[in-house]
Amino acid sequence: MCDPGLASENQGVSEHVIKRAYSATEESFLSLVKKQWLSKPQIASTGTCCLVGVICNGMIYVANSGDSRVVLGRLERATREIEAIQLSTEHNVNQESVRDELRSKHPFDSQIVVLRQNVWRVKGLIQVSRSIGDAYLKKAEFNRDPLPAKYRLAETFFRPILSCEPSTSSHTLHPDDQFLIFASDGLWEHLTNQEVVSIVSNNPPNGIARRLVKAALREAAKKCEMRLSDLQKIEQGMRRHIHDDITVIVVFLNPKLTENTSLCGSPLSIKGGGSANS
Repeated sequence: MCDPGLASENQGVSEHVIKRAYSATEESFLSLVKKQWLSKPQIASTGTCCLVGVICNGMIYVANSGDSRVVLGRLERATREIEAIQLSTEHNVNQESVRDELRSKHPFDSQIVVLRQNVWRVKGLIQVSRSIGDAYLKKAEFNRDPLPAKYRLAETFFRPILSCEPSTSSHTLHPDDQFLIFASDGLWEHLTNQEVVSIVSNNPPNGIARRLVKAALREAAKKCEMRLSDLQKIEQGMRRHIHDDITVIVVFLNPKLTENTSLCGSPLSIKGGGSANS
């Protein structure tokens, strides 16, 4: 849901307004890094993916920096099946198009993307090319002592390696649009868009986000030839070699969202299907 105050201040929600919000968030965090990094140098290597959905006047505006994803579940009346429609664009260098984008921006850096242990990483360090934070790959002043050595580059850089700018898009909501699934890459690594949509459409709304997390964990355990119960006994911090963190939010849509009203959102337009973390 969008904030009516935000819409009023900016003459309505738009992709441009959301990009400005990303920039403001980034600037605020980098300001904090500058104040604290000498005493807390680890803060310069702190970053996050950022996925946003704003519903306003029968539209959904989507913005994404990183490799989280939002998928829409839409009823196909001919088949009575729920179709998965991906609304967001991702920025993970395992995708060739993302590697090409980085190479075009850094044509004189042969190591801008590096393949290690069958995984592509930016400068051999991080898989996403866009994020909020990660100051050590955006400003050279934070890529030096006292930053821990494992994050420091051998050579300095003169332009940001990562970007906070999101990919944005807008979509008109349709009466057959049933729900939205916002999730981090930990979910999508183990379940396809259609598998996730099918789980949501074939189960009760209550607890649906936790059900999705459990389904992803079950697949992660299966790939490692172990039982889910055994996986769940492993401490959270020790599981990263098995699965990434998983955060899921499911939002169920009301057909009234498609009505053309003068208000930006309505308290009756959506209901949360729950959120969950692994």
